[in-house]
Amino acid sequence: MESIADIIDILGTIAFAISGVITATKKRMDLFGILIIATVTSVGGGTLRDLLIGKSPVTWLLNSTFVYIIVITTVVGIIFRKQLRYVRRSLFLFDTIGIALYTITGVEIALLVNLDPVICVALGTITACFGGVIRDILCNEIPVIFRKEIYASACIAGGSLYVILHSYGISSGINAVVSGFVVVLIRTLAVIYELQLPSIYSKAERDQN
Repeated sequence: MESIADIIDILGTIAFAISGVITATKKRMDLFGILIIATVTSVGGGTLRDLLIGKSPVTWLLNSTFVYIIVITTVVGIIFRKQLRYVRRSLFLFDTIGIALYTITGVEIALLVNLDPVICVALGTITACFGGVIRDILCNEIPVIFRKEIYASACIAGGSLYVILHSYGISSGINAVVSGFVVVLIRTLAVIYELQLPSIYSKAERDQN
């Protein structure tokens, strides 16, 4: 199970680092700024998760492999930034892959410390979403999770499915693939069909902005 979790964590780190590079280069940040955005996007959610469950030092401080992966991915992302920009939905693609992978990682870690299923799903969602929240705040953007888009909801759905399948003894590898796919599917369908969460604001309130 640990090897599967490690692979998922590495893939998630790469996906989120690339999404951070794409966002930072759009803002015309310098090399240091791009590296910082890529780093906080990759490890922000996991850091918050570890702090919440009392794990110290946090995971990425104990394993320098993640630092090397972020640096290498950032360099590669910078080199191929023009090609990434030509892909209209490149940020969406890597961000979606990232939240799917990190949702699974967060839920798995929460299950290992025997937390309540609801808390496991919450930690999976935090792991997946809060790196992107920090990224968007630093880039002076309203975080996606705070808009009407289907984002955290996809993580909650995938995380819930993982917990359910886990309770039935489904192997972690199959569970990760199925639950991660559900996150990607929900997020993708939401974007394609422009599905959004219900708004609490009236048309008059929205027009005031």
